[in-house]
Amino acid sequence: MTYHPKSDFLRVMIERGFLADCTDYQALDEALVEGVVPAYIGFDATAQSLHVGSLIQIMMLRWLQRTGHKPIVLMGGGTTKVGDPSFRAYERPLLTPDMIEENIAGIKKVFAAYVTFGEGETDALMLNNAEWLDDLNYLDFLRDIGRHFSVNRMLSFESVKSRLDREQSLSFLEFNYMILQAYDFLELNRRYGCRLQMGGSDQWGNIVNGIDLTRRVLDHEIFGLTSPLLTTSDGKKMGKSQDGAVWLNPDMRRPYDFWQFWRNTDDADVGRFLKLYTELPLDECERLGALDGAEINDAKVRLANEVTTLAHGADAAAAAEATAREVFEKGGIGDDLPTLSLSSEDIGDGISVVQLIVRAGLAKSGKDAKRLIADNGAKLDDAPLVDAGLVFHTEDLGQARKLSAGKKRHALVVLKD
Repeated sequence: MTYHPKSDFLRVMIERGFLADCTDYQALDEALVEGVVPAYIGFDATAQSLHVGSLIQIMMLRWLQRTGHKPIVLMGGGTTKVGDPSFRAYERPLLTPDMIEENIAGIKKVFAAYVTFGEGETDALMLNNAEWLDDLNYLDFLRDIGRHFSVNRMLSFESVKSRLDREQSLSFLEFNYMILQAYDFLELNRRYGCRLQMGGSDQWGNIVNGIDLTRRVLDHEIFGLTSPLLTTSDGKKMGKSQDGAVWLNPDMRRPYDFWQFWRNTDDADVGRFLKLYTELPLDECERLGALDGAEINDAKVRLANEVTTLAHGADAAAAAEATAREVFEKGGIGDDLPTLSLSSEDIGDGISVVQLIVRAGLAKSGKDAKRLIADNGAKLDDAPLVDAGLVFHTEDLGQARKLSAGKKRHALVVLKD
């Protein structure tokens, strides 16, 4: 990227690695210098929390506000009823209105940690596109909005083309998604003066559609900006871990497990992730990312602390680090490990160690747990666990027992009072 911006926001996007593409760098830069630019990112409500894969977009909104502009968090209460087909092999399962509302309530909790909401000029807004999509008149919408879209052009977008090239079904419902997203940008511009849509690079076609529609209908100049689709250095998609999605809500992913995800970052990703997911100065990110040998572990702890502090607060980060040091450096139990609490009724006449491993979240199934034991990957109280037939009774759990899967995943099993 050779463009040298005047605005703080565009400079941060370029320097820290957030920027994949922009519809007009110079015009957007000038708008950002001239005054407050409202900008939005849309989030469909397909689960009760966002996960780490959305964190790059959340950080973009945070930086937008920090550099003097207005973030708009658009919840897809309307578009979730359709489902975004972008780069998906199959149609998303349809959710009921109640499920969507429940998901939105969960997702709202994430954003309070990253942006400030309110009535001020640069305070964030949280909106729901059901506000304008739910009451659309189909015939009016076709006549006023649909006439601006070329099916030939829509078929050329990579997100659609890749589905059709693989001869995988694309429903008419999904095909309408890009029109609805374009209409979102039009309505946000008309109602709230929104001038910029941001998103992952897979959203480029949808963003351009919204810009074209708004120019045609309102003759307003608006912009699009995309971030790269991130993978880890080993090619894995961000947001996934060995034991599933890395959710941002603490009730779906404990802060300790969240901290551990970042602590386990590959050496090659540390510098890049510090720039994207923390607010440390660039020179400090580069210094930490350049460490090697045992020192890179200190950089990973710093990364885990900074990201966890943003998401869950400084106390949660400190507790996670203290537990990790107790478990890994001193061989202890630690106060903040994931805990499986069992009652006497749960244990009954006995509960197998395989069941405990699965219920503690260290394996997805009994088969996986048995394989873990057979491969010498399981430990009980830091000693190798070799007997998959081991059974625990109530008296065996008079004190907390520590289960481990590999070197980095641990859980406590305790008996309820």
